[in-house]
Amino acid sequence: MTLTTGREAELDDGVAERRGRALEPRRSWASSEPFVRRPTRENSDPAIRSVAWAAVSRRYSLVAVLLDMLVALLVGVSVMGPAYGLLTAARLACGGAALFVALVGVSGGYRRSAAGDGPGEFQALLRATAATVLILMTMGYVLRVPVPRGYVLIGVPVTLVICWVGRHMERRHLHRLRMQGEGTMRTVVVGDEVSAAGVVRNIAAVPHHGYRIDGVCVPSVGTATTVAGVPVLGAVADVVQVTVDRGADVVLVTGTCLSGDALRRLSWALSRAGAQLVVVPDIVEVGAPRLTVRPTAGLSLLEVQVASPRPRLVIKQVLDVTLAGLALLVLAPMLGLAALLVAVTSPGGAIYRQVRVGQDGTQFVMYKLRTMYRDADERRAALLASGTHDGVLFKMSDDPRVTPVGRVLRRFSIDELPQLVNIIKGDMALVGPRPPLLEEVEAYHDSVHRRLHVKPGLTGLWQVSGRSDLDWEESVRLDLRYVDNWSVSMDLLILWKTGRAVLSGAGAY
Repeated sequence: MTLTTGREAELDDGVAERRGRALEPRRSWASSEPFVRRPTRENSDPAIRSVAWAAVSRRYSLVAVLLDMLVALLVGVSVMGPAYGLLTAARLACGGAALFVALVGVSGGYRRSAAGDGPGEFQALLRATAATVLILMTMGYVLRVPVPRGYVLIGVPVTLVICWVGRHMERRHLHRLRMQGEGTMRTVVVGDEVSAAGVVRNIAAVPHHGYRIDGVCVPSVGTATTVAGVPVLGAVADVVQVTVDRGADVVLVTGTCLSGDALRRLSWALSRAGAQLVVVPDIVEVGAPRLTVRPTAGLSLLEVQVASPRPRLVIKQVLDVTLAGLALLVLAPMLGLAALLVAVTSPGGAIYRQVRVGQDGTQFVMYKLRTMYRDADERRAALLASGTHDGVLFKMSDDPRVTPVGRVLRRFSIDELPQLVNIIKGDMALVGPRPPLLEEVEAYHDSVHRRLHVKPGLTGLWQVSGRSDLDWEESVRLDLRYVDNWSVSMDLLILWKTGRAVLSGAGAY
């Protein structure tokens, strides 16, 4: 075993990073033995290993593969069976299912690290579907292979939708397990007390993401015994040994206590310990699509995309107009009936027009089905004193201005459907921040103006995360997260979740 003195370890691993008082003898993280392997309950108990992250994620990935294969096979046989016969359809469906599952795997849809990652799984299935259609079309039109058109136009999209539903159900089961403490990644946080406390609190608030904080390693032991309610397990110099003793899956490094060469050497030591190294950057609420690592001059430069690519904007616009037009055609009978009920049950027109603020501060007239009595705007001033103010918003869960029909329309968001016309006109998008009133924008503080960087949406992250039950600060945080990280696949995922939110009626008033 290679042991070094404290001074030697400091020189090896990054000067000041490991000078604090530690519990264990300092070992070089670059050596072949950066820790002592010794049995503990956490790293050797079979009962603990059976519900650990690795075991549960393996089962999750296996079920996902089998589910996708079965769905693709059954859909293929159902679509092609009437035209080709059961036996031929089964052979063709086997080939199509194998191709689809292989492409989902290539897209990262079965990676254990992606288990339970809704957007990641959604994007993997979407990419695999697009690639399957492209390959089948190439085989049919370029190579003259007799590819059934019904399978391409109907079978593959239906497979995608059913796989989305199946994966959603499997993910919800995984989240329930994680809430019970199963299938979580045992995690050690490394950092100064302030930075570590922030990470611990944020991760503890979302246990379904799969991280279970076992403890913290701080620059020097003796300064604190707990950080944000979790125990201090040792100093920064102890982190590798702590990881082995606790059987940890992940080490999260935050703050400035480790940097540069010390982080590199820590990654070497953790590779021998079989744990992952994750560095928490100082930049917040910026997702993976906008981040790119650029290796330059021996450095890892983190590039943040500051503008949305033009092709993505075009795709979003085409998708918005197409889906809005189709939805308007399909929902026209329901919309007409709702408008008739509004008109005959209370005085006033069926359509309510209101000036709202759109992208980059432009103003437009937004359409809604009227859900309040005709004198609602005049009565608003009198209700301001008794209503609830949350930030710049005025809220009242039992607003007396709302008509009986209006309450039903609001509960299921039917009153918002005329905004499909705003989307076709280009004033709004299907997904985006809620369109604010003029007086709300005038009360915005500096960073909230970022909400106006994109078109306002018929739905958004606020809609699928609680609707009116959210407070102002949380609504702003979600809107800014969307503005900074939006993508076409995120829009589709939000639209999918919107249906569930609308049917439940939660937070609608």
